[in-house]
Formats: sequence, C-alpha cells, structure tokens
Amino acid sequence: MLLCMSNSVREAQSTPLHSVSVAGAVVREDGRLLAIRRADNGTWELLDGVLELSESPEDGVAREVWEETGIRVEVDELTEVYKNTSRGVVALVFRCKPSGGIERTSAESTAVDWLTPEEVTERMGEVYAVRLLDALDGAGPHVRSHDGRHFLGKSA
Repeated sequence: MLLCMSNSVREAQSTPLHSVSVAGAVVREDGRLLAIRRADNGTWELLDGVLELSESPEDGVAREVWEETGIRVEVDELTEVYKNTSRGVVALVFRCKPSGGIERTSAESTAVDWLTPEEVTERMGEVYAVRLLDALDGAGPHVRSHDGRHFLGKSA
C-alpha cells in the first residue's frame, strides 16, 4: 500500500530544526572578560544559553549572565552571529558591561573569573575564545560557522 504525503508534510519533515542561543561577552572597564568553567565538562566558556520563547535576545543575555555568574549587565550591541553546524544552534553574541552583582558559581559553573584576552586564548577552545575576542575588536557583527570545535570556510 502506498501512502501519499502532501508537499507541506514532506517539507516539514525535511526542514532542519535550529535552536537560538544568546551569549554575553561581558567586558569590564579594564578590558577583562567574564567567563565560567562549566560544571559538566570543565571547559572555560563565555556565558550562554537557549533563548526562551517569551523573551527578547537582550533580556535572554541578561538572564543567562545573571543565572550563571551573579553579575547584572547592560547589553550594548550584537557583535557576532555563529552557527554550530553539528548541533543546529545559532548563537547571537552581545557585548555587555557589568552593572552590579557579585561573582558566584551556579549549578552550571565551578568557577567564575575575569580573564585577560591572553588568558581567554590560553584557557578556551577556539570557537569560544573567538566569541569573546571578536566582541573586543569593534569590527562586528562577525558571522561565522563552526562544527563545535573549528571554524568552517570563510569568516566575515
């Protein structure tokens, strides 16, 4: 027995699904950048998470930074758009400045620290270090794709 599918059902089944995450590149006046050591894998990364349906990207960034570090931020501007091709995640990275709070760990982090750009390069994997460093250069927004570990093709 053959079953016929309508075009809309076939298109819906073949349409890739993506999630949108937001990340905060939090920069202090002295140029240090806020980062966490993740509890699940021990790597150093910037603050990020999945954007909730009911919130704006800016509100999502402020929420994620607060939840993960105890730091309140003012969101300045979009500095980067990244796509993780292996996970189907599109990440919007915003430069932020701290506006209050005290650093603390969370269920997602075992350490919170303000890193110099050199420390970012030393402690973080390529795709995470570049997200923070791109936010410093003022040449954005940058648009890049990566496979979770390395950038793919031409970077903008």
